[in-house]
Amino acid sequence: MESGARKVTEWQQTMYGMDSGIQSGATTVREDDGEFSRHYTMTTTVTQGGPGKYSMTRAQRVRAAMFPETLESGTAILSTQTDASQMTNVQRLAEPSQMLKAAIVHLINYQDDAELATRAVPELTKLLNDEDQFVVSRAAQIVNQLSRKEASRQALMQSPQMVAAVVRAMQNTSDMETTRATASIMHNLSHKREGLLAIFKSSGIPALVRMLSSPMESVLFYAITTLHNLLLHQDGAKMAVRLADGLQRMVPLLKKSNPKFLAITTDCLQLLSYGNQESKLIILANGGPEGLVHIMRNNTYEKLLWTTSRVLKVLSVCPSNKPAIVAAGGMQALGKHLNSSSQRLMQNCLWTLRNLSDAATKEDGLDSLLQMLVNLLSSDDINMLTCATGILSNLTCNNAKRTHSTSAGNILLFHDISDRPFSPQLLYSSVDNVKRVAAGVLCELAIDKQSAQKIDAEGASPPLMELLHSNNEGIGRTPAIRQH
Repeated sequence: MESGARKVTEWQQTMYGMDSGIQSGATTVREDDGEFSRHYTMTTTVTQGGPGKYSMTRAQRVRAAMFPETLESGTAILSTQTDASQMTNVQRLAEPSQMLKAAIVHLINYQDDAELATRAVPELTKLLNDEDQFVVSRAAQIVNQLSRKEASRQALMQSPQMVAAVVRAMQNTSDMETTRATASIMHNLSHKREGLLAIFKSSGIPALVRMLSSPMESVLFYAITTLHNLLLHQDGAKMAVRLADGLQRMVPLLKKSNPKFLAITTDCLQLLSYGNQESKLIILANGGPEGLVHIMRNNTYEKLLWTTSRVLKVLSVCPSNKPAIVAAGGMQALGKHLNSSSQRLMQNCLWTLRNLSDAATKEDGLDSLLQMLVNLLSSDDINMLTCATGILSNLTCNNAKRTHSTSAGNILLFHDISDRPFSPQLLYSSVDNVKRVAAGVLCELAIDKQSAQKIDAEGASPPLMELLHSNNEGIGRTPAIRQH
């Protein structure tokens, strides 16, 4: 018996090492076919190593290149590549095969993750609803791990019971780790529209709003980003956030120092206040104008400045918010960014200043702003030109001190630093609104004989006279009143 077993072992060791052609696909060669036939039907790669030499068929070399993990540890294969700049056929085959193999492995793992999560969801849902807070905490951490992978996350968001259990755990726990894990789960689910809908239907918004008062920075981040995603993409989310007192919780967050966090928070405020007067008044009642102006004055992060200027632009059309923004120093803070390299920031600041300017006629400390506005009169951008002239018109209207300062002092409406005239040119603009505003500014400046003579010296009288006969009544009336 032992002799038979020994023979089988010896046969395996000797015969399995030979190539029958079935595995390798090599052509079978008779020994008596001669050297010529052997040369063309067998391709071998000779490697040096150990006391002897051994050979591999072409099929074996291809298999080794495509599936190197099948080689025994320590096995070395010498390449048949003779020119380093040109790949061999085997190398060309190996690269796409490895990519295909990686894709297949990824697909298998994806399916495994999805199947695992699907099987685990019912049990994890029960654990999240357990009375033992330690059990809930451990379950929340496991679900959090699952929510980080796309396949398992898909399984979680397809279970309303699971999402509801996560929301319930977030609301009821007093354990900070459970709070962090559940907030993270909500954040991960919010990356997909299906997840947003599941959160919304599970009354997740009130729970997330409450998390805005958390002392943990990570929980605050998860909560505000999830709410931001809901406001952007989920119908009904804005009203739900308002009803949950979301604005009252968000405005105090303007005191935080993290610029990226503030950028998300201010964008939430813009989404909630746009077109909703009640939201604007809530922001005002909670000190929003002061917080927003402080950001504009003290930060340099462009995205934050842009999102903040968008909120201020929305609030600047509110009669109640307008004086509050001006009183907080909003004109000066916005004026700081009129020379910004960011066009979107600069444009928002100009429109906001345009809206605020009629409430700032008595405001002091605007000399720097006026100078920048004068410089913008040379702009080729019609929107900037319209805003700049409109702001100057409002700021000089019925303000003798500022009008005199603007016309007779260091800030001359007609000249830039090179003393080139601009205002008379604006009277010839193809845009009626620019003509009207420019004429209004000039008329406000002509408050005395000396100022009027300066305007006339710049060649403004002829175009003003032409505007008297304009078909646009709004344009024709402005110079006509002063001329009268």
